[in-house]
Amino acid sequence: QASANNRTWVASVSKQRLVTLLYCHCSYLFYTTIMMRFFIASIWLFYLCTLASTFTIVPSSNSWKGRVETKVYLSTGDQVESIDMGDVGFVLLAGGTGSRMKANMPKQFLTLRGVPVLHHSLSLFLEGLYHHCLNSGKSAPPCVVLVLDPKYQPEYQPIVDKYGGRLSFANPGVERQGSVENGLNKLIEVSNGNCDFVAVHDSARPLVTVEEITNVVRDAKEHGAAVLGVPCKATIKESEDGSLVLRTIPRARLWEVHTPQVIKIETLQRGFAKVEAEQLEVTDDVSIVEALGEPVKITLGEYTNLKITTPEDMNVAESILEKRDSQPINMFI
Repeated sequence: QASANNRTWVASVSKQRLVTLLYCHCSYLFYTTIMMRFFIASIWLFYLCTLASTFTIVPSSNSWKGRVETKVYLSTGDQVESIDMGDVGFVLLAGGTGSRMKANMPKQFLTLRGVPVLHHSLSLFLEGLYHHCLNSGKSAPPCVVLVLDPKYQPEYQPIVDKYGGRLSFANPGVERQGSVENGLNKLIEVSNGNCDFVAVHDSARPLVTVEEITNVVRDAKEHGAAVLGVPCKATIKESEDGSLVLRTIPRARLWEVHTPQVIKIETLQRGFAKVEAEQLEVTDDVSIVEALGEPVKITLGEYTNLKITTPEDMNVAESILEKRDSQPINMFI
């Protein structure tokens, strides 16, 4: 009987242990499930908060309904402070031959990240910058003049038609100065004289940013003329004969200038008249303002705003766009 009682006691203890183990196991599964759900929910909450920080609700101009618009950010992570550009017209120079590229076509038509180099600037001025201004409650640039060889204009006519008056052609001149003057005259014509400033940009600089354009336009409105530039990093030597060094020019005073170069139209017209009357030689647009003895503000730009001149430049530009994860627009579509 004692043996039977012992067996009963052992069985009872075993059942209790089994129940305890089952209880512990179920509790573990229950709390693990709860914690896992809490962890997943936390991840989703963090993701939604991050996503929300990259968007803003912009009230519609004709209704109280909002729409979600992507913000444009600086490289430092701050939001670009937009300015009114309703009185700024753009002249996009694309009439060059690009002989140093050693290609079978002008460099502005070479393919960069799936689209022609020229399309990067066109999409920026007609789409990116335009919508950035509107979404910020500011007036956008009303006109873009594309200075393009007449033999390529029929190919780009569908893009001109697509933008209904916001894009126009001008023919190139013999030199850059003539191309700029032709583009300026066309801009004055199509804008009915409503533009006070002109921003001249080389299509061979496809990497300029909204931030740079905004900053140089802001400076031009304050000073009358402004040019994007970066401090010169190379040591510059001067030579009279191309063989012997004459002197080393102090690097601290040297700046490499880029485009856009933004100038008050009235000032640029006076400059063209002076250059023609005195047969002056100028190498860029703000040089015309310098010839008048008027100030030109240097706006700090970015070293990435390179000019495509050689085949190696195409590789560098491709790398920069890949790093930006840029998806350019094919303007023909």
